[in-house]
Amino acid sequence: MAAASPQPMILRVVEPDQARKLKLSSRPASVDALINIIKEQLEINLDFDLLYEDPDFEGKLTSLTDIEELPQKAVVHISLSQDSSSIASTVLLSDVSSPERLSRWPPGPFPVPTFAFDVELKLRDGNAEYKKNNTHLKLTRDLKHDILEKLASTIYGFKAYPSDKEIAKAAEALVAKHPCLKEAGSETGWNGWKNSIKFKMGNFRNKMRRAGCQEVTVNAGKRSRSYPENESSHSNIKRPKRAEVNFLPNFPQGKDPSSLEQLRQTIVEEVKKTEKNLPLIRKMMETTFPLRRQTIVMSCPPVNELMDLWPALKIESELYAEFQRITNQNLPNTFYAELDRHLPRLMTLFRQKASKTGKTADALAEILKIHDELEIHDIHTKRITVLHALPVYLHEDVSGFFRTCTDESDELELDGVAVALLTVISDNDTRPVHHHPVRISVIIESDAVVSLPRLSDAFLVIFGLIYALHLSYPKALTNTFEFTEKILLGLESGKLSPRLQTLKNDLLM
Repeated sequence: MAAASPQPMILRVVEPDQARKLKLSSRPASVDALINIIKEQLEINLDFDLLYEDPDFEGKLTSLTDIEELPQKAVVHISLSQDSSSIASTVLLSDVSSPERLSRWPPGPFPVPTFAFDVELKLRDGNAEYKKNNTHLKLTRDLKHDILEKLASTIYGFKAYPSDKEIAKAAEALVAKHPCLKEAGSETGWNGWKNSIKFKMGNFRNKMRRAGCQEVTVNAGKRSRSYPENESSHSNIKRPKRAEVNFLPNFPQGKDPSSLEQLRQTIVEEVKKTEKNLPLIRKMMETTFPLRRQTIVMSCPPVNELMDLWPALKIESELYAEFQRITNQNLPNTFYAELDRHLPRLMTLFRQKASKTGKTADALAEILKIHDELEIHDIHTKRITVLHALPVYLHEDVSGFFRTCTDESDELELDGVAVALLTVISDNDTRPVHHHPVRISVIIESDAVVSLPRLSDAFLVIFGLIYALHLSYPKALTNTFEFTEKILLGLESGKLSPRLQTLKNDLLM
C-alpha cells in the first residue's frame, strides 16, 4: 500500500507587532523544527516559544509542546522571552528614530528620581534628623530649585501636560520618600509642593519650547501682553487627551519635512504593490511618525485625505504598530487578553440584566438568544456577543454605530456618519447580531476605510484609528469606548462615569 501523501499546512503566525501567513508543504517533524522554519522563512533572529489557538478550548491560547496537536490550518502566536523582547526592541529601533517617550505615566506611586549628589546628601541627613527629632529640613532657595527642576524633568519624561491629580501624586511621593520635606502647616504635608511643581511645570514647558520641542511649541503664540490680538492662552490647546505618550514628537536628527515627505511618497508606492515589503514599510512608518503626527494634530485634514497620504494605516499590523508608537501599548494583545479574562463575568452580568424587565433587558435578551442558538460557542462568538451587548448594558444607543446592509445593496446612506461598523450580510436577516457576515466595514467620516471578517477585529481597528487619526469617540458610545480605554487597556487612570465605575466594581467582585 502506498504511503499517504503529506498534508500541507497553512499557518497564521502572530508576532508582537504583525501577523503573517506561512504555507508548509508538510507537517514539521517537531515543534523545534517548526520554530526553525518560522525563523528562516520569516527572518526572525530571536529565540521564542509557540502558542496556538486550541480548538478544544474555544480558541484559547495553549503552549505548543506536541507538533501533532497543531491543526492543519492554525493560528500560532510567537511568545518572546523577556531577554528576547529587549533584544527585539533594540533590533527594531536601532536604525530608526525611537519615540521621545518610552514609558506611560506609572500606574502606582510616582517614581521619585535620584537627585544630584549634594542634594541627596542633604536629604539623607534631613531624613535622619526628622526621624530622630521630628525636625523639618530648612530649604534654601537653591535646594528647592534643584529638587523642583529634577522633578519637572522626570514628570515631563512621562507627560508634558500632567493633570492636577498626577501632580498631586508626584508631590505626595516626594514627601513620602523624603519626610523631612513635609510642610508643617499643610493638612496633607505636600500641598505647597503640589503648587510649586505645577508652577515649575509651566516654566519647564517654556524651557522646552525655547529648545524647539514640538509638543509644546505647537501651543506657543497665544495671547500675551505683547500680542493682545492673539487667541486666548487657554483656547485650542493641542495636548494629549487619551493617555497618548508620544503625541507630537520632534523630527529625527538629520531629517526635515522635505526628506520625510520623500519617504512618505515611497511608502505610498510600496503599499500599492501586490507583494508588499512589510519590514521596509514598518521602518519608513517609524521614521515618518513625527511628520504624520504634525499633519494630523496641527492641520487636521479630512480622514479620506489622511488615508490617501498614509495608506499603510489601512494595513492592520501597521495600524497596531502606530497605536504602539502613540501609547507604548500593544493593542491587540492587551485588548484580547483583558476582554477574554472578563468574558465570563460580563456574560453573567448581561444575563442577570436580561432576566429583568424594560427596554434594556429586552434588547440584551435578544442578543443572548442569538448567541445561545449558535451551534458553536467559541471565543470569537463570545467576543462578538459581548461587544454587541456591552453598549446596550451601558444604556447607550447603538443604532448609529452598529449598522447593517445586504451584500446586494447598491449603496447604504452613510452621509454624516462619523464613526460606525457596517455589517454586510448576504440576506435580509433583521436580527441585531450577525456571527457570520460577508464582511465588517469600518466607516469613518462617511467612507469605508477598511473591511474585516470579524466584528471584534473591526472594533479593534476602529479604536486604533481613533487614536492614530486623533478623532473623538462617537458620542453615543462614549462609555463603551472609555471602558475599552480605561478598564480593558488601562491607558488612563482618570475618573470613571458612574455607570463605568459600577461596571468595574461588578467585574472585580
